[in-house]
Amino acid sequence: MGMLCAVSFNRYGRLFYLDPGDLRPAVGDKVLVPTDDGTEVAECVWAPQWVDDPTDGFPRLAGLATEQDLHRDEVQRKRKAEAKVAAKRLIREHGLPMKVVAVDHVLGPGSLHSARATIYFTAPHRVDFRSLVRDLGATLHCRVELRQLAARDSARVQGGIGSCGRDLCCATFLTDFEPVTIRMAKDQDLPLNPLRISGACGRLMCCLKYEHPLYADSSSYPTSGQRVETPDGPAKVVSRHPPSESVTVRQIADGAVQRCALADVCGPRRAHDQAYG
Repeated sequence: MGMLCAVSFNRYGRLFYLDPGDLRPAVGDKVLVPTDDGTEVAECVWAPQWVDDPTDGFPRLAGLATEQDLHRDEVQRKRKAEAKVAAKRLIREHGLPMKVVAVDHVLGPGSLHSARATIYFTAPHRVDFRSLVRDLGATLHCRVELRQLAARDSARVQGGIGSCGRDLCCATFLTDFEPVTIRMAKDQDLPLNPLRISGACGRLMCCLKYEHPLYADSSSYPTSGQRVETPDGPAKVVSRHPPSESVTVRQIADGAVQRCALADVCGPRRAHDQAYG
């Protein structure tokens, strides 16, 4: 048992959980978070709270941000914006099929001058950007790295709103990408329309795997088209809904479509309920 708090480097961005140690930052406070490139400024979006899980493996806050840290963060954000504008302009001049997704700018230690810029981009194929790197280095006066991102990584970095109306899962809480297959959509009786089951990245939506275990382990459910007995008479199954333990049926007598509880159409379960209440 220990305490955890959550911080975010960008407004509405991904949450990172840390051990606050002896610090007790409030929501909205600027804190210092240890990273591979040194400490960076982040905003506390979840005040320290006690949790039941062990917190030994979580990184610890480096402290509260000072005026100097905030000034350095402001300069770093300005350099990122300048690097992104310069990268887009030079890519256009070189005529390369690249799209800038994000930019990381690391300032040199003890100085406000930039030391390294990492530019993330997407492209339909491999791109020879050696001349672009030279021009970027001369323009930004720092060492420049270019890294190509896959479609899902690009969506994670950029963020956005999914078809559900919420922030993208990959940009908020998903830590890694698990395999998603078309079989998951078939098992859930979803329309195999790419526009309906694809996410912002153009790949199959990650949320297809959330409820899939319920559908994969639904041997007690009648199959689509199977004839069943309902309280209103015989009917045929149209679709099944394992999360709510119900099925949609069409009455044979009048063609009416209605949703019934699984217990009302499943013979063995109905017999069990009648025998044991």
